[in-house]
Amino acid sequence: MDLELDGNSALVTASSSGLGFASAQALAEDGANVAICGRNEERLADARAELDAVGTGNVLAVQADLTDPDAVSHLVRETVDAFGGLDHLVTSSGGPPSTTFLETDEQDWYRAYDLLVMSVVWTIEESYEHLLDSEYGTITCITSRTVREVVDGLLLSNSVRRGVIGLVKTVSREFAPEIRANAVLPGTIETSRIEELIDARVERGTYDDYEEGLAAMAGDIPMNRIGEPRELGDVVAFLSSPRASFVTGAELPIDGGLLRS
Repeated sequence: MDLELDGNSALVTASSSGLGFASAQALAEDGANVAICGRNEERLADARAELDAVGTGNVLAVQADLTDPDAVSHLVRETVDAFGGLDHLVTSSGGPPSTTFLETDEQDWYRAYDLLVMSVVWTIEESYEHLLDSEYGTITCITSRTVREVVDGLLLSNSVRRGVIGLVKTVSREFAPEIRANAVLPGTIETSRIEELIDARVERGTYDDYEEGLAAMAGDIPMNRIGEPRELGDVVAFLSSPRASFVTGAELPIDGGLLRS
């Protein structure tokens, strides 16, 4: 399917690896100019090289800390200057540390809120006028299935990410019909974070090997496996495209059927 993204310009945050990178890759392969960002300069350069190899559009890489509003402003400005505008915004972020309520102090809450919610707020604020000027303006926020169903040990993700859903629902109405806004809710997907989690459990003796860990994580998933990053990336590209022109305010699980509601 031609997603009609050729020549469009997209900014994907937290995109030097993981789900952000998979989304940037899908957009680039469909012909979009793509701006990516990350904090690690070497990993960012590697990501840019990979996208240059698969896409037909231009690729911009900007080192940025999404918890710094000045850095977010610089990121959006660099993107617009490089591409002459902005058609699609995709927000992503790293996950906060695993913790329980009694282990979490006040500063942990503030840091998680800046990382998961304010980074999205700042990026949308800086991008809004440019998206409004676009014929195709879209916002797609990558969140987590924890906005629907809590996961033990992920207190901050369970609690704070829900603010992004309220934000998406609200701006999808306030910005319509010029700008569409949606959220995707990834479940268990084989990113580096999941790989590290399984490796740690292998070291502790919970699993005999990595494959056993993968199988255990897939135990409750109706599709009988965990997801691949690109399976989420392709959905993000679709939601950004004119093919999804009547989709806004949606919360779409990408979890192999794990969520029950």
